[in-house]
Amino acid sequence: MTLKKLLTKPVKFYQYFISPALGNNCRYHPTCSEYAIWEIENENVLIAFFKSVLRILRCNQLFKGGIDYPVVKKKINPIYGKKLKIKYWLIPKEKDKYIIIKAYNER
Repeated sequence: MTLKKLLTKPVKFYQYFISPALGNNCRYHPTCSEYAIWEIENENVLIAFFKSVLRILRCNQLFKGGIDYPVVKKKINPIYGKKLKIKYWLIPKEKDKYIIIKAYNER
């Protein structure tokens, strides 16, 4: 099991067992737990942890909330002739920085 999969396990545990008992309290879309999973899967583990903690700290009445997708820095190499399973869409933001949006049409 990779480190990234190991780190997403506690977040998924929270999503399935603890979050339903607490109710819908997140002020952001995607939720803070989903944001953390996306960050862990697409970013360096330490950076993802840091960004996720900052996001959780912003999730209170002092901040407006709203739509806040993760932004990651990536180098994209084109792949031709291969069938790909798309899990995330990367929307260009700046040079080598992309906004992550989950592809919900997974099969």
